[in-house]
Amino acid sequence: SVIAPAWAETLTVAVAANMQFVFDDVKAQFQRDTGHTAQGIVNSSAKLVNQISHGAPFDVFLSADVGFPDLLYRQGHAVSAPKVYAFGALVIWTCRELDLKNWQQSLQGVHIKQIAVANPDTSPYGRETMHALQFLKLEKVLHTRLVFAESIAQVNQYIHSGVVEWGITAKSVVLSDEMHGKGKWLDVPVNSYAPIAQAVVILQHGQQHQPQIAHAFVDFLTSTKGRAILQKHGYTLP
Repeated sequence: SVIAPAWAETLTVAVAANMQFVFDDVKAQFQRDTGHTAQGIVNSSAKLVNQISHGAPFDVFLSADVGFPDLLYRQGHAVSAPKVYAFGALVIWTCRELDLKNWQQSLQGVHIKQIAVANPDTSPYGRETMHALQFLKLEKVLHTRLVFAESIAQVNQYIHSGVVEWGITAKSVVLSDEMHGKGKWLDVPVNSYAPIAQAVVILQHGQQHQPQIAHAFVDFLTSTKGRAILQKHGYTLP
């Protein structure tokens, strides 16, 4: 059967949930520059790794950390060692009328019933969120009120819909065009967690089926235009 050229030139990218909105901007600019389309499959990094190791036909993996793509590389699912493209940051975000000035006290208030965080076992952002809460001596106080979401995308749904009073999410989310101006946010103190190094790898499927586009995409991500998009969304750059 004949494969239509347009189909042959679509890159399938496994996208960590913190990159959901950023990826829209990245793929739009990538298409303008190269004519190639990139399609994103968004999930938590752990779930994407599980799908990739079970043969999901993804070409490139944009992870929320370095550990997950490194695991894929060591297992033979990725063609080269992970390349760090950005460092992510955490923010406290609320879509309720809450006082952010004294947020550490406010979080502990009796009227706060639920705080959304990403699952530390499946999400690197969740892992660093828990490190931050431990560092700030908030974890024990808040333990019974934490709602663990599968990914940053689900954390965002909980906060944005008002299901929870507060949540901790990726800075890229609150700076995105989709969420800009919705609710209130502030940075989690940067000394309370490790900078979240995020890495990209080209997967075996991409190398076998469309190596040129896969490499072009990774090159774009680390190019001046790609870096500008990442910076606009609150990432710091390597």
